Amino acid sequence: MIDPAEARRRARARRRGERFGRGDRSALATWFWEIDHVLLVLVTLLIGIGLIAVAAAAPAAAQRYSDATHIMPSHYYFWRQLVWTMLAVPVLIGVSMLPKVLARRFALAGAAIFFLMLVMVPVMGGAEKNGAQRWIYFGPIQVQPSEFLKPLFVVAVAWMLSLKTKDDKLPVVTITAGLLAAIGALLMHQPDFGQTVIFVSVWLVLLTLSGVPLKYLGALGGAGVGAIGLAYLFYPVATARINGFLKIGDASKQVDDYQMVSAYKTITHGGLIGTGPGAGTFKFGLPEPHTDYIFSVIGEEFGLVACVAIALIYLAIVVRTFMKLLHEEDRFLFFASAGLVTQFGLQALINMLVNVHLAPSKGMTLPFISYGGSSMIALSVGFGLLLAFTRRNPFLTRSPYIVTWGAPK
Repeated sequence: MIDPAEARRRARARRRGERFGRGDRSALATWFWEIDHVLLVLVTLLIGIGLIAVAAAAPAAAQRYSDATHIMPSHYYFWRQLVWTMLAVPVLIGVSMLPKVLARRFALAGAAIFFLMLVMVPVMGGAEKNGAQRWIYFGPIQVQPSEFLKPLFVVAVAWMLSLKTKDDKLPVVTITAGLLAAIGALLMHQPDFGQTVIFVSVWLVLLTLSGVPLKYLGALGGAGVGAIGLAYLFYPVATARINGFLKIGDASKQVDDYQMVSAYKTITHGGLIGTGPGAGTFKFGLPEPHTDYIFSVIGEEFGLVACVAIALIYLAIVVRTFMKLLHEEDRFLFFASAGLVTQFGLQALINMLVNVHLAPSKGMTLPFISYGGSSMIALSVGFGLLLAFTRRNPFLTRSPYIVTWGAPK
């Protein structure tokens, strides 16, 4: 005869074993089985690395933004980033738990809201920062609408392009081009040349994946080159950035060149293994050590090996997503996931290229690593959508076809 206490112990053990088991139909258990664990681990690594990197960059940022009347604590930005991370992680998990249909509706509604907020930036925006007006202020809280609009725009375009399978005559390319033009005009007015590049690039990638004829893509590519030329001639921000990168024109106005040269010197100062945590000195000469140029701080204190490892994590996220999409049968999920991971990877690539002096300065953060409230929450929304759209039931048999729209049944 089993002792009652032992029986209770065995019952508790059985319940623990059934939790998150195949028979558990709770929302949390379903999420646990369906989520891509590799992507979840990779983004968790980035968030953890981000906290370490901001802690390393925080003293330099605090010193830069202190003055005679207000001296910031050395780890002011780290503690703020920790708070943003504590808010962002539940957002990421919560969005990733949404069913695919609700995730799509959430993204479409959010795209409309943040597009309207982007329109209102010139009206409701606060004081300029570094020559740009990109934020809307709600009391002590500031929101950068373009950061949130990026992933939501991707989902909106993916949804519209997927509608062509139902009615090939729908002018979805024209509609998305008009929406892109409106967003681009608003961003250039702020000015925010870097974000404009991201929006246009992701739109072109989605058009390519949707099967738009090459002659149209060629025409769009030519128009893009022409637009860059016109921007250089008539858009002062683009002129200054390109002149600074190429070291032409008035040297006194080449601020971007100074920033990138400083970043390059910082990232190479640490050599392969770095100077050690907190031992960096060149970071104190960086203009934005905790945001745009945090990759250089990592290079100085943790070495080029750490920089390569971070780049490989971003690459792994992109490759992992596209590998999963090889068997995706739903056109919307294919476009949305591909667009989201392209936007994510492209932003990381541009930031790293700027830090190693291979691209003009764009004022773009390194995803999940750079300091920033709007950036952190917006990235969590975008990556949460990516996790939601790539969720798979591991117990369902998948079709053997690769990207099977139009394939024989």
